[in-house]
Amino acid sequence: MSTPTRITAETMDLDALAAHQGRIAIFVDKFSQTQPKLDAAARRVNRLCKGGVARLVADGSFAKAKAGEVEGLAFPSGMAAQAVEVVALSRRATGAEARRAGANLARRRGKAAVLMLLGAHPRAAEVALGFALRDYDFTACKGRETSEPEPAGAVRLMVAKPDSVNTALEQGQAVVGGVHFTRDLVNTPANILTTTEFANRLCTLEDLGLKVQVLEEPDLEKLGMGALLAVGQGSASPSKVVMMQWMGAGEDRPPLALVGKGVVFDTGGISLKPAAGMEDMTTDMGGAGVVAGVMRCLALRKARANVIGAVGLVENMPSGQAVRPGDVVRSMKGDTVEILNTDAEGRLVLCDVLHHVQKAYKPTAVINLATLTGAIVIALGAENAGAFSNDDTLCNDFLQAAQAEGEGAWRMPLGKGYAAQLRSRIADVKNIGGRGAGSITAAEFLHRFIAEGMPWIHLDIAGVTLAKTSSDLAPKGATGWGVRALNRLVADRFEQG
Repeated sequence: MSTPTRITAETMDLDALAAHQGRIAIFVDKFSQTQPKLDAAARRVNRLCKGGVARLVADGSFAKAKAGEVEGLAFPSGMAAQAVEVVALSRRATGAEARRAGANLARRRGKAAVLMLLGAHPRAAEVALGFALRDYDFTACKGRETSEPEPAGAVRLMVAKPDSVNTALEQGQAVVGGVHFTRDLVNTPANILTTTEFANRLCTLEDLGLKVQVLEEPDLEKLGMGALLAVGQGSASPSKVVMMQWMGAGEDRPPLALVGKGVVFDTGGISLKPAAGMEDMTTDMGGAGVVAGVMRCLALRKARANVIGAVGLVENMPSGQAVRPGDVVRSMKGDTVEILNTDAEGRLVLCDVLHHVQKAYKPTAVINLATLTGAIVIALGAENAGAFSNDDTLCNDFLQAAQAEGEGAWRMPLGKGYAAQLRSRIADVKNIGGRGAGSITAAEFLHRFIAEGMPWIHLDIAGVTLAKTSSDLAPKGATGWGVRALNRLVADRFEQG
């Protein structure tokens, strides 16, 4: 598992700047004055490098810099540093701008030690969070030379009040730990991250204080999870459900339940997918990955909340034992499902886990995540996840949390007309509703398995789980989308004061 960058805060020591051998970052507010003034740290660096900072700040290219962007002075005269990084960032910057600034510094660091001179900047911890989120590289599957890279230099902040900043950094470190855990899971190929290996990695969370239970196929058969078991019956990898509990608010409070789809590889089954792009189906466990990352985050920061994380782990393969189009299976709830397309398998996994979680834990609310439909990608692209909900308050709270964290989400409709598309001639429901409104009919299928009066959100994350290009806070590959938004939702709505 990748190790998140450790960032610490210390007292300002301007006399130590000349000898620093890595990269030094100074922060300049260029947005409120015609001629930005340098703070004490920037003035000291400017004197050391013989006016280089002042010349850069006065240059036209820096004048055009947007919030969070960075210009650099390489090997400045009079200093031991490799570079002085000049960051355009106002003291009134938003959290997103501060995180972007940190991420841009991380892009430029290489392996060098980094010293950020933030002084009394109110967004110091957010800058550090952005740096740590972006400072990620998945090397586990590379050769020894690249999978065991040389250690990177230390990352430090010089600030006016290091104690309070270090407290915030500890919370941020927990968030980064959850995000990187999710990215590692999603980036790992299916021949390594089998259902068994996935469950084993989740069991390691017990070291952080989580209670973890693995339900094996005999347990699932006893519970009546016929829909979930049908998905995995064509694979040699055993189907499993993993239950994770974090009870940080006492046993007497009902928990929030997070449920994730964990299809470690999706061929489509008998309804085989086309070859082009099938390699990305290693990420079809993205929902389970996010749930795991959130649970790790909550444990690391000792959240005063009760949260259940439940993931259904299966592999969807074609074989002589695989479920067929036209088969009818019985869900744990008792509803029978006519399977018209074996590639609409995620909803079959989720429906049984959703029913089990509600029956066993009586949660106060349920949120499920899944790379469920290609239709949501057509609708929203890679900018937003689709949010479907039966509860306006819960959904609005989540959307606010996602917006605060810069994780795009857009509410989509539900309705009886969409649910009617799922009527089956021979069973209680069919698993697809036709070509139109595919993401909505998938959501309505799941809605059927939510108890009356239970607040619920379904997050279709098919478009946001894997990035084809790098973004502000993540390199190309798994994004870890959703960990930060759900952690904030827990803190804002479900955590005891």
